[in-house]
Amino acid sequence: MTYQEVLQNARGRIGPHCKSCPTCNGLGCRNAIPGPGAKGIGTGFIRNYQKWQELCVNMDTICENKPVDTSFTLFGQRADLPVFAAPVGAMQLHYGDLYDDLAYNDILVPACAGAGIAAFTGDGTNPAVMQSAAEVLKKQGGRGVPTIKPWNAETIREKLALVKAANPIAIAMDIDAAGLPFLKNLQPPAGSKTVEELREIVKMAGETPFILKGIMTVRGAEKALEAGAAGIVVSNHGGRVLDQCPATAEVLPAIADAVGGKMTVLVDGGIRSGLDVFKALALGADAVLIGRPFVNMVYGGGAEGVKVYVDKLKAELADAMAMCGAHSLAEIRRDMIFGY
Repeated sequence: MTYQEVLQNARGRIGPHCKSCPTCNGLGCRNAIPGPGAKGIGTGFIRNYQKWQELCVNMDTICENKPVDTSFTLFGQRADLPVFAAPVGAMQLHYGDLYDDLAYNDILVPACAGAGIAAFTGDGTNPAVMQSAAEVLKKQGGRGVPTIKPWNAETIREKLALVKAANPIAIAMDIDAAGLPFLKNLQPPAGSKTVEELREIVKMAGETPFILKGIMTVRGAEKALEAGAAGIVVSNHGGRVLDQCPATAEVLPAIADAVGGKMTVLVDGGIRSGLDVFKALALGADAVLIGRPFVNMVYGGGAEGVKVYVDKLKAELADAMAMCGAHSLAEIRRDMIFGY
C-alpha cells in the first residue's frame, strides 16, 4: 500500500469527526471535540502545524558524500529514527467504533516495534486500558512508553506498579491532561501536580525513567527537572486542553536551551513529515512524537499502514539531512534552519 492508499482507506473506516484529510493540519476538524480537533475556537492545532511550515531549511551540499544515519537512542533503547507514536486515548469517543483503546494499542505497539520505532500508549478511565497496554508492551519486550494521566496518588501508584512490570523504556505522565474536557468531574480525580507531588511519583517509578508530557514554558521545564524527571515532552496536547497557546515550535528553542543536555527533550504538535522532524531537532529536540497521523495509518492500513508512514518519515528525514550536510542526528544544528 502507498501512503495515499492508506489515507483513502481510513476515510471509509474512521468515525464522523476525523476526515482523514490529505494534510492533517486542523482545518477540517477545527474545534471538533469529541473528535481530533482543538479546544475553543480550534486554532491551537492549526497553529502547531503552521509554525513548522513557516520554518525553512538551509541547503548545503558542499560536504562529504556519505550515507546519513537517522538512528536514535532513548535511555539505552535504539530506534531507526527519532520518532515515537504519541499516546492517543478514548478512541471510540474521538474516532468512531472500529477500534477501542485496547484494540488500537494491540495494533500500534507491535507495528511500531516492527517498523523500528516505539509507541507511547494512552490511558483512560477504564482500568482495562492500562492493563492491556502493560500486556502488549510486555509482549514486545517493553518496547514502548506507557502514559499515565495525572490521577490521584493512589490510582497513580496502582498504574505505575502495573506498567513497571512490563519493563518499558520509560513511563510518562501527560500532566496537561488535567485540562481535558472529558476528564472533568470524573472519578478517579485528575488534576495538576506540585513539584513535591511529582517528586514522589518519580520515586514510585523507581529505576524506570520518568517523562513529563505537557511542558510549554522554560519554568515548567525547570520544575520538571527539579522534580527528577528524566525527560519532558514540549506539548500543548495538540491544542486540546487550552485554547490560544503558542505553538510548540515557538517555545521549543528556549526550553531546549534551558534544559537540553540535562534531560531528554521531546516535542509534539503538528509534526507531519521527516522534514518537520529535521526542523524540530534543529530547534533543540532530541526526538519527536506524532499522534493523529498514526491513528489514520492504523485505521487505513493496520500494521502495514504504520510501516508505510514510518518508512516515509525516514526517507524524508534522511533526504533533509543529506541536503543540509548532516550525516548523523548529532550534526543537525540550529543554523541549518531559517525563520525561527
